[in-house]
Amino acid sequence: MYETLAFALFALVTLGSSLGVVLMRDVWHSALLLGVALLSVAVHFVLAQAPFLAVMQVLVYVGGVLILITFAVMLTRNRSDPSDSEVAS
Repeated sequence: MYETLAFALFALVTLGSSLGVVLMRDVWHSALLLGVALLSVAVHFVLAQAPFLAVMQVLVYVGGVLILITFAVMLTRNRSDPSDSEVAS
């Protein structure tokens, strides 16, 4: 009974955060929601009694791919601060 309830809860978390990844306009928030979706998939692996796959999911995807996306977002973000641009007189 509790496993079914936990599965349903994390299935909703996975679907909601995956939908948020697609619908968010801000890339940073989309990357954070991707992290939530990947972590909830790791919980599904734990519920399926596959702890090695859960650990690999967290290490490779959350730890590796999400950090890569975070650095890419930080390095390619367009700066719109007026103090950064020189004013031509």
